Amino acid sequence: MIDLAALRADTPGCAEVLHLNNAGASLPTRQVVAAVTGHLTREMLTGGYEAAREAEPAVRDTYAALAALIGAAPDEIAVVENATRAWDLAFYGIPLRAGDRVLTSRAEYGANFVAYLQRQRRDGVAIVVLPDDPATGTVDLTALEAELRRGAALVSLPHVPTGSGVVAPAAAVGRLAKAHGALYLLDACQSAGQLDLDVDALQCDFLSATGRKYLRAPRGTGFLYCRASVLPQIEPPILDHHAATWTGPDSFEMAPTAQRFEVWEGNVAAKIGLGVAVRYALAVGVPAMEARIRGLAADLRGRLTDVPGVRVRDEGSDLCGLVTFTAEGHEPAAVQAALRARRINVSVSGAASSLLDFQARGLTSVLRASVHAYNSEDEIARFTDTLAEVLRG
Repeated sequence: MIDLAALRADTPGCAEVLHLNNAGASLPTRQVVAAVTGHLTREMLTGGYEAAREAEPAVRDTYAALAALIGAAPDEIAVVENATRAWDLAFYGIPLRAGDRVLTSRAEYGANFVAYLQRQRRDGVAIVVLPDDPATGTVDLTALEAELRRGAALVSLPHVPTGSGVVAPAAAVGRLAKAHGALYLLDACQSAGQLDLDVDALQCDFLSATGRKYLRAPRGTGFLYCRASVLPQIEPPILDHHAATWTGPDSFEMAPTAQRFEVWEGNVAAKIGLGVAVRYALAVGVPAMEARIRGLAADLRGRLTDVPGVRVRDEGSDLCGLVTFTAEGHEPAAVQAALRARRINVSVSGAASSLLDFQARGLTSVLRASVHAYNSEDEIARFTDTLAEVLRG
């Protein structure tokens, strides 16, 4: 059971704004802010290196907390500055060669697809975009299996896309990838913190995620999971003397853990804040938060259908906390600005972020209202009432 009053009391921003941009960056808790500012204060008073040594137990706990969040081992976790960097480190570390096939979904994120295109141009890999299943609104598993039978080096797709609330059948994808010997990279940027994740159930070899979204951690934090059995195959595109040991004038050995994806210098305060945020989520309970988030989002979708001119754009049988919609005759950016003037935060997702998906649906941009467990039912009602007022005006 979620204690809504406690969640909101731990979130001072709830008194300032109606925040429905949690798939962009959530409001952090006071505990996270205290951990970050506390470490920065120690850096101010005693020095950065000295403060980092004092904080070693807290930093180690960040790895343990992230491992607990996704059912991994701490040595399978690398803490990096964002989800894109985490994803890039995995993708560019996979030894793909000319003719290797990479299977992805129509809803792939722009940053990831650009990386596919670069390796297509540079290394000769082949990109295969899987069709969607009309019944589920997400990747077609029958088509995936057919392509896997033809041979594939990698299956790579987003768990939740940027422009829709549909959830991909990630565990089913993992079972098929494993059965056909393909590596599996799951982009959990939008799902970590709002959906209950277990890497063994998902059967993914890599999982990338950010801290700033549903985990409510500081910006500039992210992590990469790499399965221990896969790690020996992967050489990150960038190494330093933290990721590898310089063993002789012309030799080095990569770290035996996922820390081979890291570099030595980093934001210690933010890293500690990430760990505190994850511990907070674990204490509240991710399954309980997932149930509440899905319930609030369903309520929001229902209320939006009653607002004249509004069309909900989420398509699929399994929907999460991202709610996307358009308003007839109104540019999404203008609606966003009008809501912001009323202290309500939403975001706009545009075609450049997911070109193939937006083109297939005939869209250029959508409004995205993304709920979290700390949002209240009263906020959902107030949001839709205010939206209706803005559109009338």
